[in-house]
Amino acid sequence: MTAPTLARPAPSPPPLREASSRSIPAVDRRRQYARRARRSDLLVVMLWMSGAIAAALYLVTGAGTMFATPSDAVTSLGILAGLVGTDFILVMLVLAARIPLLDRTIGHDRAIAVHRALGKPALFLLLAHAALLLLGYGMSAGLDPIAEIGPMLALPDLPLAALALGLLIAVVVTSLVAVRRRFGYESWHLIHLLSYVAVAFALPHQLSVGGVLAEGTAQRAYWIALYAVAFGAIGAFRFLAPAVRSVRHRMSVAAVVPIAPGVVSIVLSGRDLRRLGAAGGQFLIWRFWTGSTWWHSHPISLSAMPADDFARITVRELGAGSSRLSRIPVGTRVSFEGPYGLFSDVARTAPKVAILAAGIGVTPIRALLEDSRLRPGEATVLLRAGDDGETYLWDEVREIAEAKQARLFVSTGHRARAGATWLADADAARGVTLASVFPDLADSDLYVCGPASWLDAVVADARHHGVPSHRIHAERFDW
Repeated sequence: MTAPTLARPAPSPPPLREASSRSIPAVDRRRQYARRARRSDLLVVMLWMSGAIAAALYLVTGAGTMFATPSDAVTSLGILAGLVGTDFILVMLVLAARIPLLDRTIGHDRAIAVHRALGKPALFLLLAHAALLLLGYGMSAGLDPIAEIGPMLALPDLPLAALALGLLIAVVVTSLVAVRRRFGYESWHLIHLLSYVAVAFALPHQLSVGGVLAEGTAQRAYWIALYAVAFGAIGAFRFLAPAVRSVRHRMSVAAVVPIAPGVVSIVLSGRDLRRLGAAGGQFLIWRFWTGSTWWHSHPISLSAMPADDFARITVRELGAGSSRLSRIPVGTRVSFEGPYGLFSDVARTAPKVAILAAGIGVTPIRALLEDSRLRPGEATVLLRAGDDGETYLWDEVREIAEAKQARLFVSTGHRARAGATWLADADAARGVTLASVFPDLADSDLYVCGPASWLDAVVADARHHGVPSHRIHAERFDW
């Protein structure tokens, strides 16, 4: 693999931030990982167990006596399904609130993975709630379930509950991968915000369900507390904290510098930007306050570590939203949320580091390499591009690699159709493999960022070579 001739020089990057030359011993990294893994697993179990708590609270209040007749049993099962489903929805909101403690404990990616995993069960439980209540009330009144719809909707809070269920169906359906890909990020994100509205609409219905949540009961206190935690977390960490930090750091666009066709670096000025607390490889949620961009946000990784008064992101035009960023006027005010994610040096557990980046995936990799504490020879980097026009920031990565005495390889050309399909065809044809590029792979953490299909091929190859899951850190450019 030989270095390509760059299509054009990249703009001058911010000055490199010196990282400590002291590398954390591998044994300490493993202990840190073990502690983090235990906390993470415990927290995820507690989140799932909250559904069991919701069911138990209902049963211990005496509702279990409502299973005396078939109609009562069906109705009680419907209530149970509704309570557990609502509990899951509120837990989903907590996971999506980007609480710093959660991010440090389980990481943004795992929080969102659990959030998505709860979506379908929550929807199915709420659909079962509606169906079972119609069936149970119909059995009790001697009516068929369809005939029971009219009387139920006549109750004061039922139309709002029905609307909430319809909104949740829209949110879950548009979150399915096959459906989500048909939407732009901006449209999907706007639809997803309906989940907040849906939960708010369901609250009056839940609190007015006969004696199920009667005043003065432990069950009512639990639900009010859970609602307060969910909406309090959303308000505090999705709105209030980002607003306060954005005002404090006073970020604005200092320059928009083209580095390749369809790719720009956006330099951001501000104050005390080192105090953002960002680690190399993390991303922030950016909002640019212009007439065409203020209404949607952009999850974008830092492409260089912040200095005191400026930071930088690098963006490729992949849709209508990101293409507008290339035309952002200098001076535009910027607000942000974050930083987020465990795609950073803190996630390391092994003595060596293997780093792979393709296309615009080089952006978090460049910052990760800059910020990591490395001994000479500790890191090996492979940069991948389809052609010389996709070698974004490669000269900067080369400069950092030389400064840190990391090995650097590049692979350009069309992807191979067989063997190591994440490599260029010419490299795969002459026998290059993951193990030959990274001979210390068994003793390495693997960091990968790039297009989804390429990334999946790298991860599959790494697992084939025996790299354990906790040592594979993949940053996906999807949502």
